[in-house]
Amino acid sequence: MALQISNTISSSSSESTPPPLELCYETMNGSCVKSPYSPGPRMLLYIVFGFGAVLAVFGNLLVIISVLHFKQLHSPTNFLIASLACADFLVGVTVMPFSMVRSVESCWYFGDSFCTFHTCCDVAFCYSSLCHLCFISIDRYIAVTDPLVYPTKFTVSVSRMCISISWILSVVYSGALLYTGAHDDGLEEVAQALYCIGRCQLVLNQDWVLTDFLLFFTPTLVMITLYSKIFLVARKQAQKVEASVNNSESSSETYKARVAKRERKAAKTLGVTVVAFLISWLPYIVDSFFDAYLGIMTPSFVYEILAWFAYYNSSLNPLIYAVFYPWFRRAIKLILTGKVLKDSSSTINLFSQKA
Repeated sequence: MALQISNTISSSSSESTPPPLELCYETMNGSCVKSPYSPGPRMLLYIVFGFGAVLAVFGNLLVIISVLHFKQLHSPTNFLIASLACADFLVGVTVMPFSMVRSVESCWYFGDSFCTFHTCCDVAFCYSSLCHLCFISIDRYIAVTDPLVYPTKFTVSVSRMCISISWILSVVYSGALLYTGAHDDGLEEVAQALYCIGRCQLVLNQDWVLTDFLLFFTPTLVMITLYSKIFLVARKQAQKVEASVNNSESSSETYKARVAKRERKAAKTLGVTVVAFLISWLPYIVDSFFDAYLGIMTPSFVYEILAWFAYYNSSLNPLIYAVFYPWFRRAIKLILTGKVLKDSSSTINLFSQKA
């Protein structure tokens, strides 16, 4: 009887013993604890995240090739779109694949130096996209409110200047944020307590979080204001077009109506792009702000969800263009069928057929 009780106690004791923790680096002291997924969810996450990365790379590459190859697309607006696609393409190449491994494996296997570079790219390309979208909203505002004078106001050289500003400011800001070490001033003890080998998550003090917040919302307010005005003007123009058709006005008035209609359509498409960007990034930015000022530590799985919600924005823009731009669908067809390799392909009229 005593033996049976002893066996029962030891059996219960062994059952209550928690399983050993898995570490990111089993042979290293100070390794982060690993939180592995079971095989099914793990494979599903790799498929979902991998699909987003592939779509970001190849979708945006198609946008870049289309704009740069076909001469008919060489316009200030399209150059801004191509540069925006370049930022999203680089997110797909330098950010998403490594974040995918971090999110699924719950460990960072690429070293501290590359963690800093990876985060720098993440920040730079996000703000580059935001700057591009802000300049695009300015471009669309001028195009819709004064379509006949627009070609003399927003030229290719102005577009290039906007592109340069977008990239330079974003790279300088991300470099200053990460490589100077200013991002965790005053939080050195917290950063040290949270640090473990196999972790790549930025610790930001309140000053930098506030700066991030303002840098995100200032261009956002500019875009919301401009697009609100654009759609008010567009509605008035649509009413004038209807009146001109009913009154059979002159051919010059009809031409003005056609130009205004084309610019309104482009503004609508790019407005959808802006809304998609804001919806994708807003939860992540707001969460970071509340984390810093309310002392909340977002659970890692919530952080990863918000981060990937934002990353997926880089995959959305080519899909938006494919839905709203017939010329982009035709350009894709020409690229994928190899017809762009012909000498005369750059002069093909992409607007001659509806796709």
